[in-house]
Amino acid sequence: MAKYKIEVDRELCIGDAACCGEAPNTFVMDDDNIAIVTDPAGHNDDEILQAAQVCPVDAIILTDATTGEKAWPK
Repeated sequence: MAKYKIEVDRELCIGDAACCGEAPNTFVMDDDNIAIVTDPAGHNDDEILQAAQVCPVDAIILTDATTGEKAWPK
């Protein structure tokens, strides 16, 4: 089971695509140049956290799948 539930805040995403560079099997840009999650299991938990951390506007929200607590952004 994945450690994180992954969400992208479409209002915050500016289309930087840094997440796609870090985790291209998990994130892609849609037709509106907004990041979307294509495969939540496309990368390991550390790689997904890294992808969230490189987002310049913290548009990627990670929630601990077990506890429901927000893991990123802090």
